[in-house]
Amino acid sequence: MYWNSFVETMPAKDLKDLQERKLKALVNYVYEYSPFYRKRFKEAGIHPSEFKGLSDLSKLPFTKKQDLRDNYPTGMFAVPLSHVVRFHASSGTTGKPTVVGYTQNDLEVWVESLARSLVACGVGREDVMQIAYGYGLFTGGLGFHYAGERIGAAVIPISAGNTARQIELMKDLKTTVIACTPSYMLYLTEQAEKMGVDIASDTHLRMGIFGAEPWSEETRKRIENKTGIDAYDVYGTSELSGPLFTECTEKQGIHIWGDHFLVEVIDPETGEQVGEGEKGELVVTTLSKEALPLVRWRTGDITILEEEKCACGRTHPRIMRILGRADDMIIVRGVNVFPSQIEHVLMQIPEIGEHYMIILDRAKSGLDEMTIQVELSENAKIDTTTDILNLEREIAERLKSVLNVWAKIEVVNPGTLQRFEGKAKRVIDRRKI
Repeated sequence: MYWNSFVETMPAKDLKDLQERKLKALVNYVYEYSPFYRKRFKEAGIHPSEFKGLSDLSKLPFTKKQDLRDNYPTGMFAVPLSHVVRFHASSGTTGKPTVVGYTQNDLEVWVESLARSLVACGVGREDVMQIAYGYGLFTGGLGFHYAGERIGAAVIPISAGNTARQIELMKDLKTTVIACTPSYMLYLTEQAEKMGVDIASDTHLRMGIFGAEPWSEETRKRIENKTGIDAYDVYGTSELSGPLFTECTEKQGIHIWGDHFLVEVIDPETGEQVGEGEKGELVVTTLSKEALPLVRWRTGDITILEEEKCACGRTHPRIMRILGRADDMIIVRGVNVFPSQIEHVLMQIPEIGEHYMIILDRAKSGLDEMTIQVELSENAKIDTTTDILNLEREIAERLKSVLNVWAKIEVVNPGTLQRFEGKAKRVIDRRKI
């Protein structure tokens, strides 16, 4: 099922030709209308008249989040404010917030991109779509809202939180699709059980579209097994336009709409492009944005690029599941660790529930110490202290074989650890205190 079959199944050569033309146009556009990029290009010795297209892509400078912060609020815009019809902004919890402006055409590209994605994972006119992402300056809620309406689905704009009401409306309005973070879906399922509601048998929910935080394939399986739904991955960043891309029904990677976005995967250290199938940092160039065009935007997200045609028939490139963020990487005793690696191991152990916390400390000796608190599953048959100690030892050994660093494991009772209605915060780093 396609939203725009002509574009989505475009021959690969035609797509590359289109990207070539649009990239050249972008370089001309930002050189003329963006003082920021004109200065950057001059510093890099780049002039649009000499730019050849895709073959010269690596010559273009990267854009980083700090650039948006340094030019806060609108110093990187390429249109006058009279052309801007909407603003969104990041929370600014880790520094100066980033502000994104949209022209009417920018909004159209955003809605069109996510409409294609929703259809690709099977959302249609008969669906009732419950949006449990936040509305407001955060891009998640409004992105899904307008895309859902565009394809003809009925939208429930409930936003994040108010979990009991979420479950009540899910039953009463016969919700078939939910959009939220994966951690919130696990929490919602847990609360539904406490209310005597079984998602699989007491609701019409058939699909969930989850993102805004890294999550593992094992977590997908847990959600699907607990609820009976199909769980799909969604990707986007606030700087690009919020949620934009999802998996299709094949679940073999997230489709990136190449007529609007040009993607690369680079080595985070060297900035050099890695080979297809190799892990690296996702870099995106916007080919259609007017208000805030971005050239080689370093997302900070770690993934793998796949350019082969998908079994669904779509020819646009795909990225594999986000493995973590370059800036979320934990260094423990000189070893690089991603929280997603820890989740991958934990979710394979049936005695363990879905909630965990990673705590980093520095011992008096100066060495790093990592403690991982994990909840027991409600169904775990653990009766004695010896059982707990044996389980903690098993988890520690499994993690050591994957991470190459030892972690202290603390198994706690179900319901002990903090729950999150938005993005989950899994790491407490007390080494900086």
